[in-house]
Amino acid sequence: MLEFVNVSKSFWTGKQRKVILDRASFRVELGNSLGILAPNGTGKTTVINMMAGLEKPDEGAIHRNCKISFPLGFMGGVVTRHTAVENCRYIARLYGLDPDYVEAFCRWMCGIEEYFDMPIGTYSAGMRARFTFSLLLALDFDMYLIDEGMPQTTDTAFNKKAGAVLKERLETTTVVIVSHQAETLEKFVRSAAVLIDGQFVMFDTLEEAKQLYDYQTQGE
Repeated sequence: MLEFVNVSKSFWTGKQRKVILDRASFRVELGNSLGILAPNGTGKTTVINMMAGLEKPDEGAIHRNCKISFPLGFMGGVVTRHTAVENCRYIARLYGLDPDYVEAFCRWMCGIEEYFDMPIGTYSAGMRARFTFSLLLALDFDMYLIDEGMPQTTDTAFNKKAGAVLKERLETTTVVIVSHQAETLEKFVRSAAVLIDGQFVMFDTLEEAKQLYDYQTQGE
């Protein structure tokens, strides 16, 4: 279970204070994947980072009673001067997993051939996205955090393979995914929420959340 209790978060932009969350309280139960609809610039990434423990709230408490992943696309734990081999084996040890398994899984998932033995700093943006998503799926979590859906790659074979693995994981794990498009959430979630102007409103279904989201954002 992941729970926010009266959580507030804001930033000073230099001209005004931008409110991300205003005394938000909600709970994500294991087995009930959650989609969060939020316009661009409203703090989607900040909320996901708070769930992962990468950012702290200004007020309130966040309770994590399960194993929660780092956000998809987060590169903070990856050392770019090291190879993919070195990175995935090191991170496997941090999580108490078999380095041979994590390396083999990532090699199979990435499909980047000889680049897997080269420094990550030499990768294109698409190759980095493929590696970080592969690493995310190689590790063992109860809840996966995803910002804006699948990694943006032009490799259709990877997208198909990664999508199939993620769908399989959904049968035994929980996903929290944030996006500004309802279509991104449809394949992954049961319940949904809307984040606008610091207000976090929970709904039982994505369709209900979409109605409020469309109403709030129409004309933008």
